Amino acid sequence: MKLNKSSQLLLASAVSLATAGFLSACATLTTDFVFVSSAKAAGTNNYGEIDVYEVNSESGVMRQIPTSPFPSGGRNPVAETVSSDETNLYVVNRDDNTIVQFIIGNDGKVYPQNTVNTPGIFPIATAVSGTNLFVVDTYQPLPTCSTASPCTGSIAMYPIQVTKNTTAGSTSSTPVNGTLGSPAVNSALNTNYWPLTLPSSPTDIILPTSVAAPPSGSNVYVSAYDTTSGVGYVFAFAVANGTLSPVNNGVPVAAGIYPSGIASDPTGAYVYVTDSSSDRVFGFAAGSGSLAPLPGSPYNTGNQPSAVVVDAKGLYAYVANSQDSTITAYTLASGVLTRIGSYTTGTQPVAIGIDPSLNEFLYTANFLGNSVSGFQIQADSGSLVNSKGTPFIANANPTAVAAIPHGATSKQ
Repeated sequence: MKLNKSSQLLLASAVSLATAGFLSACATLTTDFVFVSSAKAAGTNNYGEIDVYEVNSESGVMRQIPTSPFPSGGRNPVAETVSSDETNLYVVNRDDNTIVQFIIGNDGKVYPQNTVNTPGIFPIATAVSGTNLFVVDTYQPLPTCSTASPCTGSIAMYPIQVTKNTTAGSTSSTPVNGTLGSPAVNSALNTNYWPLTLPSSPTDIILPTSVAAPPSGSNVYVSAYDTTSGVGYVFAFAVANGTLSPVNNGVPVAAGIYPSGIASDPTGAYVYVTDSSSDRVFGFAAGSGSLAPLPGSPYNTGNQPSAVVVDAKGLYAYVANSQDSTITAYTLASGVLTRIGSYTTGTQPVAIGIDPSLNEFLYTANFLGNSVSGFQIQADSGSLVNSKGTPFIANANPTAVAAIPHGATSKQ
């Protein structure tokens, strides 16, 4: 059938409207962008890669955006975090001792902006709270320190560039472009880092494994392993006036044998630490930065727990178990964990996150599975249901996850 010109115009208009509606619907259905770093060397520079996924708000399906993946800007990326205003992604590249700042576009694409060196050697974890970024290094930057002759690790704090609000009567500040300033100074040692030392045994070699910075910004916590005594610890630091102050005179609290991951609830009232050696998660009540064990702690996990996360409402906690390739789910009541159940992931989950838009979808980076597993959190119970199509393909050896919201708000 041949259409006249008027009919052709009407049809073209209808197609255009339908196309616009489809695109609008697609944009609306994207609830989050998830960034997954992969450590396997790729490209001419042997950099790692960053896979960027868009998460469907109805099904939880994770689909890589066009032009993904992106180079990580360094070798062996092991950790990620995003700025508080959700416009910047920071990627820690272990083998280069660097943190790379990426601007996040409205379409989820990432654009490298600046690179800074960490104060120490082999950075392993990072976190952001307010306008501060924290990073822990495996070793201090001492001339005698190396993998052959290890020394105690350290924590450093970088201010994130801000600009003062010029509105009359306002004292608020907002990040400008996320550039990291010079690391804070430890006036006691005249260094730009704080060593993780045990006051009672200052010669013990203590290696950090993870870091957690609650949204309140008043404290930061580092999980670490004492290689000399074979004991796990959590070090607490108070954050104030642009510097760090060790809590409890620098005396850490015991946390199993080999702490592997650490997280806090949204209020900063509770801190949870996974112990990969004893297959347990330790819970603490945080009062002014000091930590006291919660009733019933430690709580059983799966085999070799690697990471822990708490949902945005502080109702549920989830632990990734790397050896059994599972997630253990818990309810929270006054900080106490009660087991809900266990759920299967891809092979060897090493990182875990929850979507910041709806607080509804959970995902794990599966190191040996070269994949990302997706789940939907059931709001009434905290149990998990597989997202359609999970697991989703990632580049080789994914190590970390971070996410920002996109066009949706929490419905839980």
